[in-house]
Amino acid sequence: MVRDWVSFWDTGHPIYVSARHFDLHYRTTADDIIALIRSPAAHVLDHGCGEALHADKIAAHCASLLLCEAAPTVRARVAERFRHEPKIRALSAEEVENLPSNSLDLVVANSLLQYLKRDELDAILANWHRILKPGGRLVVADIIGPRQSAPKDALALLVFAAKNGFLIAALLGLVRTVFSDYGQIRAKCGFAQYSEEEMLGILRGAGFRPRRLARNFGHNQQRMAFEAIKA
Repeated sequence: MVRDWVSFWDTGHPIYVSARHFDLHYRTTADDIIALIRSPAAHVLDHGCGEALHADKIAAHCASLLLCEAAPTVRARVAERFRHEPKIRALSAEEVENLPSNSLDLVVANSLLQYLKRDELDAILANWHRILKPGGRLVVADIIGPRQSAPKDALALLVFAAKNGFLIAALLGLVRTVFSDYGQIRAKCGFAQYSEEEMLGILRGAGFRPRRLARNFGHNQQRMAFEAIKA
């Protein structure tokens, strides 16, 4: 039974409409993270990494890459996928809470904050601030604004699918999503939305110097991304 967002992501959900969509999502996410890495000596955390299909590409650009995934079945697949990659380590959320202070150069959280309640967001921001080095960077992406809607998200997916050769699969996938547990779990657990001003204020309150980035991760440019420097 799907009880919460973690259990939803740990099931065979219909969010990725085809193998091509699945691969492209993680390939473009990897490229977006690579663009943020400023030094091959950087220590990086991807928090809420999902399947992280192309994490080896990211690891080639940094000294170490930590992949945090709360869904246990997904995390086990990630650990198995990269078991021979010495730079990559898969972690639970609890393990991230126990990382040493001032140990990371970059923390990335893509498409994560919308699934957190406000007290959970405050706690995770405090921990990210603790584990980042002075001057270290947090990047949160795929932030959903209060005027964002499911039809706008669907349209963004269809445009992306048409450009990348999986439009029919996207149309069928959207229909499957309507009849899946997604709507029920979203109604039950909520879906956090923040305006630009709200997100900037939350990040400042957590001890960061934030700014909105010009571009969001991935295909949906109606959503927002923010960079926050540890003050």
